[in-house]
Amino acid sequence: MLTGDECQALADLYHDERGFRSTIVMSRHGFGRGEYKYFAYPLPDLVAALRPALYAPLVPIANRWNEAMGIAVRYPETHAEFVRRCHAAGQKRPTPLLLRYGAGDYNCLHQDLYGEHVFPLQVVILLSEPGKDFTGGEFVLTEQRPRMQSRAEVVPLRRGNAAVFAVHHRPVQGTRGFYRVTMRHGVSRLRSGHRQTAGIIFHDAK
Repeated sequence: MLTGDECQALADLYHDERGFRSTIVMSRHGFGRGEYKYFAYPLPDLVAALRPALYAPLVPIANRWNEAMGIAVRYPETHAEFVRRCHAAGQKRPTPLLLRYGAGDYNCLHQDLYGEHVFPLQVVILLSEPGKDFTGGEFVLTEQRPRMQSRAEVVPLRRGNAAVFAVHHRPVQGTRGFYRVTMRHGVSRLRSGHRQTAGIIFHDAK
């Protein structure tokens, strides 16, 4: 998704406090260990370009998912239209973020829900190189299926790779049609080094 230079340029923004609206220290809230920062508007050029560019191919999937799960909400064709919908409902704070982990840090399993309007897919981009910049720190997804135990999946990423994943629910084909599974995501404990990622979330927050 991103070149090495783009990864570095994005990671370097972490040290410029002027570009962020808030910093979250995970241990203070029971979210894990490490920290992350939410960008402020106006977003950096690269992040501002990625949001609509990624939204366009994902919105047909999002609408198919809602149809399959019996959810009436449909998403507009462009990200600008969707952001206007969020802002009209009072969700006006940008949600793209940078995350930083050190040795021993981790991110508990969670969902990024910030208000009534939620786009069902989001993107994570790894900005550091596994095995060189850090060890451990795998991206983890869990799927909670009805009346079954949860299933975990580790998603291998290299620097510049992106993963698209479900924010809250996704449809699964069963013998009697589609049913919903609940998704959560997190990061396993880092054994050494530092790991940085960018999160591209399409809905804004209250």
